[in-house]
Amino acid sequence: MLSDQVKLDFQRRERIGFDEAVLCEWKSVEQIAYILHMACEAKRPLLLTRLADAKLAALPEAQQKNIDYDPVSRTGFFAAELFIPPRAEVSVVSAGSSDIPVAHEAIRTLQYSGVGASEISDVGVAGLWRLMERIDTIRHSKVVIVAAGMDGALPSVVGGLVPGVVIAVPTSVGYGASDGGRTAMHACLSSCAAGLTVVNIDNGFGAACAALRVLRDTKAPQYRMLPEAAEEANLPK
Repeated sequence: MLSDQVKLDFQRRERIGFDEAVLCEWKSVEQIAYILHMACEAKRPLLLTRLADAKLAALPEAQQKNIDYDPVSRTGFFAAELFIPPRAEVSVVSAGSSDIPVAHEAIRTLQYSGVGASEISDVGVAGLWRLMERIDTIRHSKVVIVAAGMDGALPSVVGGLVPGVVIAVPTSVGYGASDGGRTAMHACLSSCAAGLTVVNIDNGFGAACAALRVLRDTKAPQYRMLPEAAEEANLPK
């Protein structure tokens, strides 16, 4: 039974400051639909990560219309109307355009938690002048998330130029020897930029959660359940 497979943690925000997210990539459509049904019963919104277009399309229509979906990051805000402050507290920097999906996962996770983020894209070290044009903006951020594949050099460069907390996200972008992001990850872990924090390959969600832990004085998420969520069709338990 689905009720034996799923137990949501609705107390997580009270314990650690941010909600549980639902990783959809390896879940069946039936499991996801049941999770959303549980969220409606508890009157709690959810952040959905790695939600494929096909799985979104297979969900009941009543649930689909209550998901704010971003196909680039494959994230969804379920039954949540968010207030995102105009002031960006975090800079999310990506080395190349191919790293943008990971960067957007971080941005959307921050937005779900009520934290504004500025996006700075395509400033990798192959054209270092692009980074230097934006470095003053990045320096004003308390937290900087840097997504980079290939040789993973950008987080170390940023870590040597800004005073804020720098969180590196190695991505799986790159040719053969990049080894699915392992080369970038090893480069970040071996960085001589003191204090560089590193999360797992392609883990924009985890980088955003690390940023939320740094921003402990940030207000709790400001959202409310969409009224349409109450109309969701009943699903079997």
